[in-house]
Amino acid sequence: MLTSCTTEKPAAGGAHAGAHLTAELCAGLEARHAAISPKFLYDALGSKLFEAICELPEYYPTRTEAGIFERHGHEIARACGTGATLIDLGAGNCAKAAALFPLLRPAQYVAVDISTGFVGEALARLRLRFPRIDMQALGLDFSSALELPDSVHAERRLFFYPGSSIGNFTPPEARAFLTRLRKGCGPDGALLIGIDLAKDKAILDAAYDDALGVTAAFNLNVLRHVNRLLGSDFDVRHWRHVAFYDEAASRVEMHLEANSAQTVRWPGGGRDFAAGERIHTENSYKYRQADAIGLLEQSGFEATRVWTDPRCPFAVIHAQAIA
Repeated sequence: MLTSCTTEKPAAGGAHAGAHLTAELCAGLEARHAAISPKFLYDALGSKLFEAICELPEYYPTRTEAGIFERHGHEIARACGTGATLIDLGAGNCAKAAALFPLLRPAQYVAVDISTGFVGEALARLRLRFPRIDMQALGLDFSSALELPDSVHAERRLFFYPGSSIGNFTPPEARAFLTRLRKGCGPDGALLIGIDLAKDKAILDAAYDDALGVTAAFNLNVLRHVNRLLGSDFDVRHWRHVAFYDEAASRVEMHLEANSAQTVRWPGGGRDFAAGERIHTENSYKYRQADAIGLLEQSGFEATRVWTDPRCPFAVIHAQAIA
């Protein structure tokens, strides 16, 4: 799933999206196979629902990655060094980065997220706990561009991209995204990234379609968010959550499926949906470890250390920007 994986710039709940987001939403909904980018999953409610997903027994990535950080934290700190500019992509509630503060001791912490109100509240709490760290929140749709302001220190940038959100990109998109990160690193920058590895289909199906229906609520909430941003009239009651692992493509897919034939309108457009027609809302690609390392190398990074959990395949990788 995308950890605040890559969401949109306007604050949640705004009356209308910016022109480029409106165009993106319309293009996706009007495509032959309708789609909504996963970045739109993360309004304020979506961010809170994702927090709840991370507590579910079926959703292994969060606890597996946390276990790797707990067991190997000192090794990770030695690889990353201290005093860096820690740039947390899709920061959400900032909890993952904050857990590493005592080890990494960053000189500056930059929490990047599209849900600016949500991350701003988290940062306010963190400043009370870590008053010596220079902190700032940055509202940015980093999935399509990465333009950091001058207030972000240029020296020793360490991009932090945990939670396997890289899987929300197709492999070519992932290479393009990581290449942008490489350019943003500067000459002495690095990346600390979490990448989910391929595993049994039953584990993956359950992780993205839990028994309590929290992931279903998370997915359905995107329609409410689109209604606010686009002015559309989706009725959430007429849609259902569908998720499954496609072994051939090595990815989990999430969709919303129409329970009945219906017409959805928005200013300047609309679409008829047949019963059973789907809107594609997310992919989550799963990699073999060698392929994950190869992806980083193709994007201008050298993987210096890899930490894994053999019981539930997942990798945390430190990668240095190649000069």
